[in-house]
Amino acid sequence: MTRIASLAPIAILGLNVAAFAQPAAATKDAGWTALFDGKSLAGWRAFKSETPPPGWMVKDGVLVHSGTGGDLMTVREFGSFELELDYKIAIGGNSGIMYRVVTEGDAPYWSGPEYQILDNERHPDAKNGPDRLSGANYDLIAPSAAVSKPAGEWNTAKIVVQGNHVEHWLNGTRVVEYEFGSPAWTTLVAENKFKAWPIYGKAARGHIVLQDHGNVVEFRNIRIKDLN
Repeated sequence: MTRIASLAPIAILGLNVAAFAQPAAATKDAGWTALFDGKSLAGWRAFKSETPPPGWMVKDGVLVHSGTGGDLMTVREFGSFELELDYKIAIGGNSGIMYRVVTEGDAPYWSGPEYQILDNERHPDAKNGPDRLSGANYDLIAPSAAVSKPAGEWNTAKIVVQGNHVEHWLNGTRVVEYEFGSPAWTTLVAENKFKAWPIYGKAARGHIVLQDHGNVVEFRNIRIKDLN
């Protein structure tokens, strides 16, 4: 796939749970909306149910997945957006963030591309190719730089979707860039397992999904800016 030259790294300011104690109006005035209030699963649901699945909890202001129960999905749908969050994957863990997910099909990955989250050092999937590493467009586009922090440490992820243009950022560095519907994207999908699902990467808007891959993963400071 032809790549556009990477931009210079951008420093992403660290956030903390206390930031969400600000009035909601202050967050919205800045163009951002908190997707996680640090106290509850309000605004989240399961893929095929309007209530959150088991296995997800809030602990000390952090959204934690432990055990099994299913993926956690936003109630709201988004088209063009900028999503930021911090994540911490457990040793040997695997998870991901899917976007523009629709509720047709049997699973979120039938429609939504995935921002990969992985313990790059220990999870066996890392041996299946660089497009399985943290920050990748899972199984399609490898991250352009090795900027992931080790399992057990906080990483900052950013996903920018503006129309058909998509960017994955990891710890202040843009590591993936692609265009929905471009010849390069179409070829990648046609040569991948995702070709089995005609709805993959086709929705103009959809839900954001945090993946249950059976491993412990934590999220905090989840916020979004609607770019429509």
